[in-house]
Amino acid sequence: MAHLELRPKLRVSSFRKLAVGSWETAYDPTVYGTLTVRMDRALAYMEAFRRSTGLELTVTHLVLKALAEALRRCPDANAVLRFHRIYLRQRITVSALLRTEGGPETWAPVRVEDADQKGLRDIVQALEAARGEPGTRRWLEWIPTPLMGLFTRCVSFLAVTLNLDLGRFGLPRDAFGAAIVTDVGALGLDSAYLPLVPFTRVPVFLAPGAVRDTPVVEGGRVVVGKVMSLNASIDHRFIDGFHAGVLATALKEMLEDPEAAFGPPDAAASGR
Repeated sequence: MAHLELRPKLRVSSFRKLAVGSWETAYDPTVYGTLTVRMDRALAYMEAFRRSTGLELTVTHLVLKALAEALRRCPDANAVLRFHRIYLRQRITVSALLRTEGGPETWAPVRVEDADQKGLRDIVQALEAARGEPGTRRWLEWIPTPLMGLFTRCVSFLAVTLNLDLGRFGLPRDAFGAAIVTDVGALGLDSAYLPLVPFTRVPVFLAPGAVRDTPVVEGGRVVVGKVMSLNASIDHRFIDGFHAGVLATALKEMLEDPEAAFGPPDAAASGR
């Protein structure tokens, strides 16, 4: 008799195949941390932006924009490792891991180049336009799961370690950028810590949680405030406590007062 009663899963999503091929064991240089931010002004800002532009500004968009600005302030965190040496990216590219039109298990990264120079309208439109595109998913659909790890390692070596342009094969340059944001709050979670994915070469994974009503002290009184956790997983090989502190300070400052950071909602629709 078998130790376990098992049956193979016949239909496996591209995301699940990628996950199986990415990790062989639980080893990584990850440091985890949580930053608590007040979201009262951010929620009002998002609603005012929607009324002004007709676009649905979400937590993901705000966090992406704030994170891009934080990386501009801390260029040492906008880096990648090649041949055991640290190289600084000259452009700021960030990505969001979004649920796509392929079904509940279909997730794909959507990258935003030069995100520090783009306005919130540009970021909203870029993510919406790319949500339905197949991107690199078309590669994953025909690669057998046992070969997925080899495939991702090879692509990572060619694209990052050797710094070769693989655009002729349909693979974008800097496919994931320096940071990836996933809104776990949309799944009903207050906190979740994402694992570093070796082949992406991304040193910062950020997971904003759900916005909750929480007792907070304001002006010496206890009031109900809108609070959100920003849950970070960072690569400790080249991002230390100092860099994390700079990023955290910038994120908190901009998310807690987005109008001061990005300008009035109508003006924030374009430009920095």
